[in-house]
Order: sequence, then structure tokens, then C-alpha cells
Amino acid sequence: MADFNQFAASDEENTEIKKLTLEVEADTDNFESWEKLIRACEGQEGGLNRNSSPQALATLRDVYDRFLLKFPLLFGYWKKYADLEFNISGPESAEMIYERGCASITNCVDLWASYCSFKMETTHTPHLVRELFERAATCVGLDFLAHPFWDKYIEYEERQEAQDKIFAILQRVIHIPMHQYARYFERLRQLAHSRPIKELVPADTLAHVRAEVEAEGAAYGMAARTELEVERDIRAKIDTLFYETFQKTQDETTKRWTYESEIKRPYFHVTELENPQLANWRKYLDFEEGEQDFARTTFLYERCVVTCALYDEFWLRYARWMSAQPGKEEEVRHIYMRAATLFVPISRPGIRLQFAYFEESCGRVEVARAIHEAILMQLPDSVEVIVSWANLERRQNGLDAAIEVYSTQINTTHVNIFTKAVLVTRWAFLLWKIKGSVDEARTVFLKNVQWYADSRHFWEKWLQFELEQPTNAELEPQHGKRIEHIFEELLAKSRISSAAKKELFLEYLTYLQERGGAEAMKQFLAIDREVYGPPSLAVLDRPTTKENGVAKTPLDDATRAKAECGYPAYYEYYMEADSNAQGTAPFQ
Repeated sequence: MADFNQFAASDEENTEIKKLTLEVEADTDNFESWEKLIRACEGQEGGLNRNSSPQALATLRDVYDRFLLKFPLLFGYWKKYADLEFNISGPESAEMIYERGCASITNCVDLWASYCSFKMETTHTPHLVRELFERAATCVGLDFLAHPFWDKYIEYEERQEAQDKIFAILQRVIHIPMHQYARYFERLRQLAHSRPIKELVPADTLAHVRAEVEAEGAAYGMAARTELEVERDIRAKIDTLFYETFQKTQDETTKRWTYESEIKRPYFHVTELENPQLANWRKYLDFEEGEQDFARTTFLYERCVVTCALYDEFWLRYARWMSAQPGKEEEVRHIYMRAATLFVPISRPGIRLQFAYFEESCGRVEVARAIHEAILMQLPDSVEVIVSWANLERRQNGLDAAIEVYSTQINTTHVNIFTKAVLVTRWAFLLWKIKGSVDEARTVFLKNVQWYADSRHFWEKWLQFELEQPTNAELEPQHGKRIEHIFEELLAKSRISSAAKKELFLEYLTYLQERGGAEAMKQFLAIDREVYGPPSLAVLDRPTTKENGVAKTPLDDATRAKAECGYPAYYEYYMEADSNAQGTAPFQ
């Protein structure tokens, strides 16, 4: 950040920029706050120019750099930044901004056209300008709305009076399905009349056409025709070839117009896209994939992930499609890196986990591990990421390595207690399902109930674990005791809501009906009376813990809902209610 105290600007401007900067830092996703900050910086000292103070210029550049790092796909701001740099520091500085912008949004027709126009006006070395146009053609030449770029390229060659190069450009353009394809074809036909015949088509095509014309002449007894007559017939046949190309391009354009006409926002913005727009992109991608043209399909995906940059659905689809193409591992990696590091919010870690799976599949286990660690730096309570990491370690290094991940996360202070409860149940299920040790898994539940009694998930998984254990007539009584013990612990130790307890007790009633012994209905009716009966008989809302002789009652449903989501306020309450919860607790 620039040092605001060094401004030559007025104190009022200084204060306003400081205030807006704090707003941006408080919520970096707030686009409106960024816009206000940029406007305030541009308005310093009555409007910035090459004579403005170094401090004001440094502040402006700092804000633009941070803004475009956050929103690199906003091409209009890259152009605006380049214009500012041109006015302040000259063409070299502006060119650096254009280069950064085109590297950030490689397939933006408007930005490349602006860059090429800038280069035309500031560079007098033709081969440098043409090199830039050719770079741009690679990046945006296939765009359905690429005509502003191609028009600019033709305009430049017109200034150079290079008719041969104009004709060569038109020969390329007439093959591209795009919005204004027809006028390029008409221009090509007009120019073809005045260009040497050897420029019209490749040498092998020209030789083939000439052979056809001569053969036809011989067949009709016209062997003595002049070269001018032969050339006339050759030009007629070449014109027919051009028209065939035109018809093919027209057909391809018509096919794509179905989808192009439905694209209402072909550029990136932070506001959400409407569902019909998303559906249209899906259909358009389906169509282009079906055409099986790698270059065109890749180009459409690149367009799509600009407009739909915040939707991980399209990044995942792009990576999956690219991974099906032979020899494209590095391209797939690049897709994942762009999505994970620039566009898809960290709050949705799915694309990053998919990136980790990809790297693991390529043998880059350390990279996959680093991706998990990086996500957890921002989302320390993400069960999905912790479980994914544990499974990574299990696959690569065995069960003990997976348990070590769970143990480390459970014993850290950065993970809330409800997330830890989920991790404990995952630990138990690893011992049960992978190691095959029912006793060790049961011990995890028994020793951890004191720490995670206020997690509904913990109770559900413990109950599921015991219900799924195989039994027979001899073992069923012991099995029933274990189920009964769970519900005794639930009543004695848990402060989850009454509604949640009632749902859990329904499982117990079903168990008693389907698997209970001769006396089971006595217990069934006792539970039915005490859990589902009138308030005067209910046992669920009785105090469950005491501290300094004061009873603590179960939390209400609203508080419990917040607690299950990991709200800090409830965690503090939990800590206050049970001083033992201050420890990291778990299983030895």
C-alpha cells in the first residue's frame, strides 16, 4: 500500500482514500468499493497527469495493480490503466500494461484490438506491428465477434499499401465462422480480380486447376487458346472454389448463430449470470465438442471461462474435456491453476481438491499435499478438505498416516469443536472399515463422547456404527445393551436440541420393534412416554450439567443450529459450560 501520509493531495482527499481503502480491505469482493477507490485515486490533485506528485501516482498504480490482480478479466480497466500510463509516462509504460492485460485475458477481442491500435500509432517499424497482430490473431482470430480485430489488421495493411498482405488476411478470414463473414468474402472477390493469379491459391491447388482447364480445353478441341484465355478460365474456377468456401463458412456460421444469439453477456462481470445463459453455454459446448475441432472447441472453452469465470462447473468441464485429449497434461494443469489461484472462490474448495487429485494421479504427491495445506490455511474448519487429505495419505502412506492427519487436526486450536466431532467419527470409521477393527473403532466413540456430546453428527455416526454390526441370536442381547448405552449417554451428556434427540430416539424405537426381545415393548413404551409424552413426563429438557451448583439446560433449536455450523459464540458457551472442553481432548 502507498503511504497516505506522504500525499501532496489535500487532507480531504487523503482521508477519503484512507476510508475507501479500509472498506476494500474489509471486503475485497465488494466491486463497488473498488470502483469508488479507483475514482478517488484518479481524482487526486484535480486529475492526474505527468506533472502530478510521485506519491499520488504511486497510490493510483498501487490501487490499479491490486484491483486487477483481484479482477484480472475486466478488460475495460486494463485499457483505462494503459491510457493513464500513456498520459503519465509514455508509450513504454502503456505497452507494459497492455502486455499484462493481454496475458491476463488472452482471448479478449476488444483489448487486443486496442493494443494493436495503440501499437499502430506509436510504432513505426512494420514487422513489430505485424508480429503483434499475428499474436493477437492466434488469441482472438477465431472469435465469433472478431471483426473489430480483423478490420484493424486490414486497416494497418491499407496504411502500408500492402495489397498482397490484405489479400492474404482475407484468405484466412473467409474460413472463419463469424458474425460479419460475408463482407470479407465480397472484399476478397473484388481484390482477386486485380491480384496475380499465383497469389490466389496455393501452388499445388493452382497446378491442379490449370491441369483441369487445359484438359477441358483439349476435350473441346481448344488446344490453341491463348494464355489470357486460360487464365480467365482458371480465375473462374478459383472463384468457384472461393464461393464453395463461402458456403461452408456460411453453414458453420448459421449453426453457431443459434447459440451466439443467446449470449447476452460475452464478457466477465462479478454479477451472477441468469440460468438461461448458463444453459446456453452448456449447449454451445456440447455442440462444439460434437464438431471435434480441437482448436475451435478450445477457443470456445476459453471464451466460456471468461464469462463464467466464477462458476467452477465450467472449469471442471474444461479440465475434464482437455484431459481426454492425448498429450495434454500440462494444459490440464494450467486450467486447474487458473481456476484455483485466480477465479473460483476459496469458499468452494471442490475445484482445488480436483486439482490435487489430478496432481496425485500424475505422481506429484507433494504438490497434492501442498494444495490441501493451502486450502486449510484459509478454511481450517473444512471437513471436506481434511477428509480428502486423510484419504490422500491413506492411499499413499497407509492407514496410520491418515489417522495422523485426523489426530493433528483434532488437536489444533484452529478447528472448531463440531468439525472435530466429525473428524473423530471419520477416524473411527477408518479403523472399522479399513483396518477391520470393530473394538478399536468402538473405543474411539466411547472415549470421545465426553468431548463431542453436543454434536448431533457424533451421535448419528455412533448409532450407525453399532446398528451395522452383525449379530445373531446369541449376540443380540449384548448388541441391545450397546444401543441402550448410547441413548443413556445421550440423555446424560448431550445438550443437542430436543427435536434432534427425538429424531435419534425414533431409531431406537424402530430397533426395539424389529430386533428387541420379549420384554422390548416395556422399554419401547417407557421411551415413548418420556420422550414423546406431555411436558410433565418429558425427560429431554431436564438439566444435564451443573457448574457451581447452577443447572445448565439444553440449548434452544436456533442456538443449536448455529452451533452445528461452527459459530464461535456457541463454542464459547460450550467452553464455559464444561471447563474440560478447553483441552484438545481426544483419544489416546
